[in-house]
Amino acid sequence: MKLLRSTFLLFLFLFTSTIFAQSIIQTTLDPNQLPPPPSNWAKKNKLGFDISEVAFVNWSAGGTSSVSGLFRGEFLRTYTKENHKWVNELIVKYGLNKQDGTEVRKTDDAIQFNSTYGFRKDTLSNWYYSAKFNFNTQFTNGYNYPNRDIAISKPFAPAYIFLGAGAENSNKQKNRTFYFSPITLKTTLVLDQYLANQGSFGVKKAVYAPDPLDPNNQILIEEGQKVKAEFGILFTGYMKSEIYKNVFYENRLSLYTDYLNRFGNVDVDYDTRLDLVVNAYVKANIGVHLVYDDDIKTKKDVVDPTTGTTSQVNDGPRTQLRQVLGVGLVYAF
Repeated sequence: MKLLRSTFLLFLFLFTSTIFAQSIIQTTLDPNQLPPPPSNWAKKNKLGFDISEVAFVNWSAGGTSSVSGLFRGEFLRTYTKENHKWVNELIVKYGLNKQDGTEVRKTDDAIQFNSTYGFRKDTLSNWYYSAKFNFNTQFTNGYNYPNRDIAISKPFAPAYIFLGAGAENSNKQKNRTFYFSPITLKTTLVLDQYLANQGSFGVKKAVYAPDPLDPNNQILIEEGQKVKAEFGILFTGYMKSEIYKNVFYENRLSLYTDYLNRFGNVDVDYDTRLDLVVNAYVKANIGVHLVYDDDIKTKKDVVDPTTGTTSQVNDGPRTQLRQVLGVGLVYAF
């Protein structure tokens, strides 16, 4: 009986092994079961949230309680095949701050989309013939705090579009990219008529004439234009390097000058950031964003001494500077 049972178990084992081996051979040889070929698309997503908080209770030295939060998302899609490369990048940022005794205020607000297509002669070269598309705008209204009655910017007011062709040098090992385009069309959109009538962000402002019936009043003759087109030279650069262990230094630079409108007057957009990696999910960062655009005039509140009403007037172009220091969570997938 034991011999019969042992023989049956041995037969069952051999039969199962044969079926399993045939299944492996069939899986290996059947083309329909082969794994799909590697994709030409590379994907990278990163979500981050920084928060800072200060609270005071009966603090003798004084102080104001506050809490700040900043959300940042980066989404990258890269298509690579032989001598072709197509890079698409979407960056979104939004930050808020709340201090004791004041309303919630915006600290950061940006939507950026970059798309670059490049073709090179051979796979060894770092130089590409490239075409670039860039779009920038914001999510919500911006104010010259504490004045929240009059918005100084809105979604698509402004929005910037760059479209051009040129040459790009891309070095993947050194993680740096430089792009130069001598033929770039820059389009400025101000899709809010109130801001367009003021001539905000460089568009042609409205034309007014004195009211013959009321010398203190003006009549709108022609509304401000919502679109401004320029044609000039664009240079962009990107570099990211690990300067110390787990310390990464990232730079983004954009320079633009118009051929017809004061050639040599350069619009500067420089964003630099230092990332200190604690672990896979916790990072600290220090960032500085500098912008200078001769078409962007700062706003100044002016109070009419007679009526007491507040209005805003342009106060000329100024260098814009924003500094950020934060610690938060980052999730990459």
